[in-house]
Amino acid sequence: MEFHVSLVGRDDLTGQIFQQVRAAILDGRLRAGDALPPTRELAQRLAVSRNTVSAAYDRLTAEGFLEARTGSGTFVREAGLGRQPEPARGQDLRALPVWDTISPPRPEDRRFEFDFRIGIPDMRLFPFASWRRILARQFTPAGMEVVVHDSAASHPALSAALARHIGVSRAVRASADDVLVTNGAQQAVDLVARILLEPGTVAAVEDPGYIGPRDVFRSQGATVVGVPVDDEGIVVSALPSDARLVYVTPSHQFPLGMPMSLSRRTALLDWAERTGAVIIEDDYDSEFRFGGRPIEPLQNLDRSGRVVYVGSLSKVLMPPLRMGFLIAPPSLRPALRAAKYVNDWHSTRPMQATLAEFIDEGLLARHIRRTRSEYRARHELITAIFRRDFADVLTPVPVVAGMHVSAYLTDGPDDVDIVKAARRAGVAVHALSPFSHQLPGRTGLALGYGGIQRDSIEEGLRRLRACISSVRRAG
Repeated sequence: MEFHVSLVGRDDLTGQIFQQVRAAILDGRLRAGDALPPTRELAQRLAVSRNTVSAAYDRLTAEGFLEARTGSGTFVREAGLGRQPEPARGQDLRALPVWDTISPPRPEDRRFEFDFRIGIPDMRLFPFASWRRILARQFTPAGMEVVVHDSAASHPALSAALARHIGVSRAVRASADDVLVTNGAQQAVDLVARILLEPGTVAAVEDPGYIGPRDVFRSQGATVVGVPVDDEGIVVSALPSDARLVYVTPSHQFPLGMPMSLSRRTALLDWAERTGAVIIEDDYDSEFRFGGRPIEPLQNLDRSGRVVYVGSLSKVLMPPLRMGFLIAPPSLRPALRAAKYVNDWHSTRPMQATLAEFIDEGLLARHIRRTRSEYRARHELITAIFRRDFADVLTPVPVVAGMHVSAYLTDGPDDVDIVKAARRAGVAVHALSPFSHQLPGRTGLALGYGGIQRDSIEEGLRRLRACISSVRRAG
């Protein structure tokens, strides 16, 4: 094992080695059974005589910390001496106050029998064999070549493939040079915030809306203002005139699900041109449209260069891949590329190259068609059961796209209480009220259908209906 020893001066070198090895054992950094470096190796590394190291090892052995095994080496004894290291001093260190108000989601410590959580795709539908075949070609010396020049730039093949893909599937106007690959849509939003927001700058968000961008803006010191949404999307007349930035999900509003009407999209673009604001268009779940006419992106309607288009392939592919991208007006591209470099240098190159081939071979389009068909069937089943069994307690929000459905509660039960009761019954759903920012939001539930199989939906909803009834009786 590589073990760090730092010697100061030339006094009592054996004692210094003894004290540092002993401290590492007591702190638990060296655990029972760990092998120590041979005396000759450690002596060479420390530029001391072998006798100096041997004397330290002998003393540690005599005191019961080490044991020598003939022909094997020197090991920490199985004596239960390890303990957790004491916390480092620094109680006077404090992060900025805003970080006390931002709480990352905790990883789930259990599996749910009926998993209706949002944003979880059905991994059984993913073509793993095809992905592995392409990925294997990237794990070669050429594929793993370190990029030094312009390392923040996206993989050229992926930039070109994404430009073609979104040009065909979403009518987005972009060339390969316009595309910046990011680690998911969240990083894309973070990069835009980094280059545009200063402390006190006003940023507008949909209310209710996606929590992630809201936290990004707050972390930059921005003043975040919630703007109401109705059945046509964000209410443009309620936007603050001093907003520098507005974040919207026009193709499939999160979390409610309705698309932004054409008149509202036009009004939003007019507002941005008039005020000089930037629009972040998150094309959330646009791939999974199974009804109605396709919604033309704001980016395609924009004629004054006010829109930054953000997309993610995390749910389309696999969430752990963290694949996203953004397309920005030319004036912002140098700053965004610099921000990407400062943030993390670049996204993983082998994965980018793999995705490029995956798109070019037509596998992404085929995968989207397959999953869209399956998710449509699950959506139709859930909404049919809602009409049959939930008409007195839930009012679904009409949607024609996405991987989840939202519904308002028709009377008083607390949606958070319902979620807690459902989880005790093995059913995972989301409450709508936590997605509200400043405005009093309506209570309701949001149910994803990527993580649950069709044959489990009816029983899961039966249990959810029982939980709603029990919470209503208790209230």
